[in-house]
Amino acid sequence: MELLLLLLGLLARTCAGRLLGEPSASSRSRLLLPETIPYTPQITAKSLEGKLTATTFTLDQPICIFDQYVNSTDDIWLVVAFTNATTTFKNPTSPGQIPPYQKLSTTLHYMTLKTSIAFYPCAENRAASVLRVGSDTSCKDDRSLEYCNGPLSSPGPYRVKFLVLDSNGSKAETRWSQQIMLKRGRQPRSIDTWPGRRSGTMVVITSILSSFIGILVILFLCTVAYECYKLWRGEEPAVVEEPRAGSFQERQYDTHHIPPSHAPPQPLSDLPRPRSPAASL
Repeated sequence: MELLLLLLGLLARTCAGRLLGEPSASSRSRLLLPETIPYTPQITAKSLEGKLTATTFTLDQPICIFDQYVNSTDDIWLVVAFTNATTTFKNPTSPGQIPPYQKLSTTLHYMTLKTSIAFYPCAENRAASVLRVGSDTSCKDDRSLEYCNGPLSSPGPYRVKFLVLDSNGSKAETRWSQQIMLKRGRQPRSIDTWPGRRSGTMVVITSILSSFIGILVILFLCTVAYECYKLWRGEEPAVVEEPRAGSFQERQYDTHHIPPSHAPPQPLSDLPRPRSPAASL
């Protein structure tokens, strides 16, 4: 009898929940525990300048990760949170619960880089791209935008994950990344200038340049001292006398003896012909 009453009560509760529009157990489990995508975001391993700066960091773009979990109408977000806030982060169930960038200092997390599966196509021979978080400086004070990829004001550490949302809420998510620590500027007083902290090459170059400058200074001082010594002894600097008119003397040159040249022999046709005896008579 007690078992029958228990079954009747459970059946009545289930029917009342459906009549009042209460979500089923499968729907509740989906809202609380979205499907886990076996992927972990990470800082790109490419040799890029500025992978980590004081306000930005660069992630590898996921390739062939969301195809079996995402429809064309779903939205893919990137969740950025401080490491100590990842345990308390709750996936939003509606667009109004999405934390904006402007509230990062109070909520300790925000969502950005909203896109669709078309941005992550699974194509062969496709060049891998990167995602730069914190690169948009124009939207940090504009609250009218749906999301902002603004610069990060704190060095962190941060952790990120990708989250898929549909009309019913959170649908799938990746694992949280490892801690991401941004670069931090140092105070001038905290910089150690002791030469022992420098590399051997830097010490050698610095010593050579210092010695060279010292030699130049010593030579300059010696030159100045020598000129002062000559003035002290009364020696006047030699004055180069300018040439005057009539003072120029020409140099005499001995000419070499050149023997006279002989006239070239004349041809026989040009020689005078001898007269005959008959003509002379």
